[in-house]
Amino acid sequence: MDFLKDRFERRLNYVRISITDRCNYRCVYCMPEEGLQWIPHDRIMTYEEIVFLAQVLKGVGVEKIRFTGGEPLVRKGFFPFLDTFSTSVPGVRTVLTTNGSLIPQFIDEISRSGLSGVNVSLDTLDENLFRFITRGGRLQDVIEGVRLLSERTEIPIKINTVLMKGINDSEIKALLDFARSHRAVLRLIEFMPLDDSVWNKDLFIPTSDIMQRLPDPDRWEKLDNSSDHSAGPARYFRNSSTGQRLGLIEAVSHHFCDSCNRLRVSASGIMRPCLFSEEGVFLRPALLSGDAAEVKALILRAVSCKPGSYKQARSGAMHMSRIGG
Repeated sequence: MDFLKDRFERRLNYVRISITDRCNYRCVYCMPEEGLQWIPHDRIMTYEEIVFLAQVLKGVGVEKIRFTGGEPLVRKGFFPFLDTFSTSVPGVRTVLTTNGSLIPQFIDEISRSGLSGVNVSLDTLDENLFRFITRGGRLQDVIEGVRLLSERTEIPIKINTVLMKGINDSEIKALLDFARSHRAVLRLIEFMPLDDSVWNKDLFIPTSDIMQRLPDPDRWEKLDNSSDHSAGPARYFRNSSTGQRLGLIEAVSHHFCDSCNRLRVSASGIMRPCLFSEEGVFLRPALLSGDAAEVKALILRAVSCKPGSYKQARSGAMHMSRIGG
């Protein structure tokens, strides 16, 4: 099998596919308060198209696919789709990123899903602050979702937290304790200047500051995950005293572009070679025609456009909910 590589010799074997732009939250770092105009349903990839795309991606060496949104669990038929996916695209690891609010409703389906990981977005353990950040969400729904995941499944859990200065940066220890008690790995993420309508530089905290705010900062030892070619962007650490693991995603202060192994596909079927780029290659006509060779050619075109760094790619404001993070 030929591995998919870009012009910088980076092996690309991890694809994030947004299955919907819709979400039941309006998080302050993700979209403007008034929300967004949703993409019409007839312009969203069907589940059949996503399976076909994944089969082509597997053929060029993709090993891991993450299903994102918006919020994936708001789309009807997601779990029957996962059943079809697992039989139609065997050998590809599937991971779900969710805000966690609907996990209690679907815990039985999740436990049978065959997912190799679930990432839950959780930025605070304070109910009032949670309501503010999500613009109306219920913290208890997410807490219950994480509890059910930890108790009723064996699926690895990661908790993703976007740290914002003066908002939730005082909760690092509480979030670490919560993650540890639910067999989850906490990942602290730098606030990214992706969407000009929500970006605020005064909220940004670099990971160098985050490390100093960790409990027992000298006990966190860096781990080497370089052998995992489908790993994501986090740097992982282990506490030498407790054994707890922690991930840091430093997308701004120490960007990971030189080792980026990812492509992204929007819900409307646009493959974006970089999170920070508005440019992309429209796959959907080829997906609809069922022409695998043309789909592969379009993927290769997108790969050829992948920049060496996000600083070379940024071309305007984008909403995270539309590109799946």
